This record gives sequence, C-alpha cells and structure tokens, in this order.
Amino acid sequence: MSKKTGQEHNLQPIVSFTKDKLGHGDVITSFMSPNGRVVKVTGDVDEAMKVALEIDEDLVLDEDTDKRLLRKIDMFLLPLICLLYACQFMDKTTMSYAAVMGFKEYFNMVGDMYSWCGTVFYLGYLAFEFPANVILQRFPLAKATSAFIVIWGVILCLHAVPNTYAGVITLRTVLGILESAVTPAMVIFTGQWYKAEEQFLRTALWFSCNGLGTIMGGAIAYGVASHDTSYSLEGWKVLFVVTGLMTIVIGFLFLVHIPDNPSKAWFLTATEKKLVVQRIRSNQQGFGNKHFKIHQFKEAMLDINTWLHFFFAVASCIPNGALTNFGSILLNSDFGYTPKESLLMNMPGGGVEVVGCILFAASHKFIPHRMAISLAAMSITVVASCMLAFAGPKQVRLAGYYLMNVSPIIMICALSCFASNTAGHTKKITSNAVYLIGYCVGNLIGPQTFVADQAPSYTGGKIGFVVCDCVTLILIAAIYYNYWLGNKRKEKELVLLKGTTLDELENYEFADMTDKENPYFRYRL
Repeated sequence: MSKKTGQEHNLQPIVSFTKDKLGHGDVITSFMSPNGRVVKVTGDVDEAMKVALEIDEDLVLDEDTDKRLLRKIDMFLLPLICLLYACQFMDKTTMSYAAVMGFKEYFNMVGDMYSWCGTVFYLGYLAFEFPANVILQRFPLAKATSAFIVIWGVILCLHAVPNTYAGVITLRTVLGILESAVTPAMVIFTGQWYKAEEQFLRTALWFSCNGLGTIMGGAIAYGVASHDTSYSLEGWKVLFVVTGLMTIVIGFLFLVHIPDNPSKAWFLTATEKKLVVQRIRSNQQGFGNKHFKIHQFKEAMLDINTWLHFFFAVASCIPNGALTNFGSILLNSDFGYTPKESLLMNMPGGGVEVVGCILFAASHKFIPHRMAISLAAMSITVVASCMLAFAGPKQVRLAGYYLMNVSPIIMICALSCFASNTAGHTKKITSNAVYLIGYCVGNLIGPQTFVADQAPSYTGGKIGFVVCDCVTLILIAAIYYNYWLGNKRKEKELVLLKGTTLDELENYEFADMTDKENPYFRYRL
C-alpha cells in the first residue's frame, strides 16, 4: 500500500491488528481527524478484538442465524436481569412500605427524620458511583456485580437489627453504596450483547421491571402486614429480612448464570461467540476495555452531551426520589387509604410502568427516533403531574399519580443512549457515572421537597413535580437536537477525509475509539 502525503486528512500506512499487539499501548496507526486532531490507534483495544481476529472470512451471519442467536441471548440473559432489576427496586421501596407498618413509630421519627432515610441512601449512591464504575471496568463484570448484589442483600436483612435511628441511617447509606453498581452494570451488559437498534427495547424490558418490583413489593408487604401479629419480630422487620434473602439468592444465581462477556458465555458454542461479535460490529464498539484511559475521561468531561444528561437526570429524578419514599405515605395521608390499603394501591402504578414502558419501547418499530418517543412520554408525565398537583377530585389526582409511572421511559432512553451513543469504554463509564451522579442528586433533593409542615397534602412537593417535569421536557429536546447536529457534523467530516476510510484497518470497530474519534460512528436518535 502506497503512503499518502500532503495536507489531506489521510490515514497513515496500515499495520493490521495481531494477537501479539493486543493489550499494549504501542501505536499501531494514526490518522488526522478533520478538526486537526491526531487520533492514535494503539494495541490497547476492546476485549472483543481477540475474538474478532479469530473470525474466518467464510463465517457468514445470515438473517435466520441472526434471529436464532438473538432469541437464545434473550432467553438466557433477560429473565434473570429483569428479576434482578425488579428486586433492586423492590428493595428501594421497602422503606416506603415499612413506613406505614410501624417503622417510623419504632424509631420515634419526627419532622424530616424519615426524609433523611431516603436522602442518605442516595448520598451513599452518589459517593460511590464513580468508584463502582471503575470496579466494574477493572474486574470481571458478572462476578463483581454478583458480589455487590449479595452484600446489599445482607445489608437489607440487617435493617431488622438496629434499635437506634443512627443505626438505620448507617445501613441506608451502605445500601446506597452497594446499589450504585447495578444500573451501570446493566448498561454495560446491554451494550456487550445487543446491536444498537435492539438496545432500546431490551433496556425497556429490564428497566420496566421496576414496576414489577413495585407489584411484588406491595404484595409481599400486604401479606406480611396482614399477619403482623403472627411473628416474633415486628412486621416491617420481617419485610426487610424477606426482601434481603430474595436479593441474596438472586446474587448467587447471577454469579453462576451470567457470563462476564459473550466470549465467556457457557451457553454459546465457539462459533456462536464469533457470531455475537459479528452482530455487534455495527455498534462501533465491543465488550469493553479494562484500562482507564485519561484522554477518554477528559473527552467525556468536556462533552456537552455528558452535562445535558446530568441536568436531565437531576430534573427528572427529583419527582422519582419523592415518590419512591413518600408514595405509600401520600396514598395514606392525602388520598385517605388505610395503611394496608395504601400498600395495595401502589400496585396499579407498577402495572402502568411495566405496560407503559414496554408499549412505548415497542413503538420504536413505527417511530424510528427513540428521542421522539421520550418526548411523547414526558409530555404525558407533565400532564399527569399537573393532574396530581392541581386537580380537585380525588379520582383525577389518583389517575395523575398512576400516570406519572410512564416517566421511566425517559430514563430508559437515556440509559440506552449510553449503551449505543457513547463509545470508548472509559468514556462510557465516565459519562454513565456523571449521569448517575445527577440521578443521585435528584433523588437526594426529592424527599426534601416533601416538608413535614405541608402534610398531609404536601402541596409544595407536588408543584415541584410540575416544574421539574417541564424542565426535563426541555432538556430532552436539547439532547435530541444535539445528537442530530452531531450526525450532521460527522457527515461533513467524512467529506473532508477525501475518501480515506478506516475500513483499511481491519476490525477498527473494536479499537476502543471514542464516538468523537471514530469518523464512522453515528449517534442513534
């Protein structure tokens, strides 16, 4: 191959990736991006590269094989991931159920003491979010995730032990630290296994199981409360022990069943592992990279998309933080249901979340842009929050309370964006961590909007829902526009490259380049 010279933004002479070069930081090739930046491609590549180098030219992924392999992946991965996500949300809402089962009275909580039980959970979550992402990067993904799950199950069981408010606050903080790893791990798993166009629906399936967790938690809490006098422990203590034990079991199942990445999948043949890599090649990224790259970290922190998602997370999660901790209390104090009835009345909201999220995600077949779907869901949420805050009739306010449960589709959209629209593994975990820090900040603020002096209606908190939902709607539109603008910019950059392509570098998709470094990367709208 002749060497190209001059001022053109050309690819330098190519040296193919080989196994002996993998894992090293030596520069294999470089090219000049249209903005004048030199992009160096090194041997420190994605873990999928090792499998990609073993693929023969005659290995063909036809449509029937592709569908069969997708069904197999779904069958072996999704049920347990969905169950895990249902369980983690049930664990979060257990505090809300316990609050109407005598938990507050047991610890003599007055004023905003209960609000702080929700707030410190997210303080722990926030403090450990970035370390959790680094741990998930450096260690085997499934094994690290299962360790977090088992330990948080133990901590949940221990909620039945303390006799002081300080003990509860400590346990809630530790629980937040441990649960900080779950969502980023699920985002990484989704990106490892699925093509970009498949990720929105799969993310919706496992995230919508928050609603299943609400249904399960409400049913378990109602069952425990109905036999409260039959136990040697208080009913709310039994509730924490039961949900904690369920979490521990799921953690061990995760350890033995879920592989760290597709190349280690016990349920795939050697050929199928190669086909998985072929499937995700169009994502322009693979399984991940174990090394923390400073230049990718800097790019993530300077990327406007990172901060748009951060502020989006803050605004959208203030209502979430409030309802997670005060949902049952609101049904009891504002709507007038008895404590046991309020446990049951939470369950329809879970059903709305499951059905609504899946239907919105399924509409992706007919509405190609998931950001447009997110805008539609958020518009419904704005109407719902107005119904809850301003409507007079109880039935209308209750309908608004339930309809607010379609809002998780916007977080599903955000998480699927991190899986498909952020390339470079260090950049992905960094931007994901910043987003989840925003998620924590919103959930930290949320419980504090429900001021004890405003009980039982908590008018200020409800008006806060409306304001936050309107801000979220504006931020979704801004993110949508910025992705669209980014694609337009990349089309112009390709013209400046004057026909020189990275196709000359075999398996460049797994070179662990960022979305800004790779001129062929496109943002999925």
